[in-house]
Amino acid sequence: MTEHPLIPRVRAALHTVEDPEIRRPITELGMVDQIVATEDGAITVRVLLTVSGCPMRSEINTRVENAVSQVEGVTGVTVELGVMSDEQRQAMRQMLRGGKPDKVIPFAQPGNLTKVIGVASGKGGVGKSSVTVNLAVALAKMGRSVGVLDADIYGHSVPDLLGLGEARPTLVEDMIMPVPALDGLKVISVGMLKPSRDQVVAWRGPILDRALTQLLSDVFWGDLDYLILDLPPGTGDVAMSLGQKIPGSEVLVVTTPQQAASDVAERAGTMAHIMEQRVIGVVENMSWLEHTCPNCDEVHRLELFGAGGGELVAEALTDRVGYSVEQLAQIPFDEALLAGGDRGTPIVDSAPDHPAARALTQLAQDIASRKPSLVGQRLNLMT
Repeated sequence: MTEHPLIPRVRAALHTVEDPEIRRPITELGMVDQIVATEDGAITVRVLLTVSGCPMRSEINTRVENAVSQVEGVTGVTVELGVMSDEQRQAMRQMLRGGKPDKVIPFAQPGNLTKVIGVASGKGGVGKSSVTVNLAVALAKMGRSVGVLDADIYGHSVPDLLGLGEARPTLVEDMIMPVPALDGLKVISVGMLKPSRDQVVAWRGPILDRALTQLLSDVFWGDLDYLILDLPPGTGDVAMSLGQKIPGSEVLVVTTPQQAASDVAERAGTMAHIMEQRVIGVVENMSWLEHTCPNCDEVHRLELFGAGGGELVAEALTDRVGYSVEQLAQIPFDEALLAGGDRGTPIVDSAPDHPAARALTQLAQDIASRKPSLVGQRLNLMT
């Protein structure tokens, strides 16, 4: 039986349709089950979802309709959604893993080019998660492929900061698909894996270690330029585990200007050094508030939390680690930054011209322009 002449063109159009979670063409993933064309050009496409409750079913339906309807000669499009069999899911899973065995952390493998950056702080309340999210969004806006791992097990706030709310990852067999967010970000958080938002996570060290392993190995991250981790404040189990599991990872230290914050921030950088991770720099958050004076109408900087904390941390870490650690950015206190976090709209996306957004965007540009360095890195040399 001769194939309808429209079908090859429809198949080519479907090859441009990516699964929104996996970000691979649905044809490559084996999700296109059947294409039927009538004599008058009406097309029916049967697409197999990875799971029956796929949260992206309506998005996939829309993407398929839009792609096929643009093919010349097509007069109508019907999309039928089915579900993969266990065998089909397993075949897709094997294809995605490239034949690699399970429980392998791809970012720790030789030749992996993903830059892994842990965002750390000595204490909570310094805006570490806001810096993480805005840095990731800024990098994504520059065209980089970015994943965000909310490794702050007890204080997981990344989903809310990105407006993901009740979003849940899709499971394919025992492989976890990260949740897509702004500008193609891939996001995963312990908060997304809990049965309910109000459930309390009460894990001790060994379980924390296993949880981090799962988030790094069982999640299908795909090819990333950057993986940004929001680390718990302090120098606990997760910070130590990251250095052990991904020896080539780096750390960005966030502090605020006052001495109480800068003193403990040094410890976070010192922990990274002990774990043989490179400290790439210090970010001082809430550096000042720009205020228009009612008397002279000039803009003044109000240093609400003192001054100089970021520079103190950078200088102390330079002495401690034996190489130059610079203060990479000073982020001003900005009401739009706070409001954006509450709404789930990062300031670099919602208000890019605000001073805080410009500082965060410049931080991303500086990090993206860095040349690789072996200073402070662990070298796996065999004798």
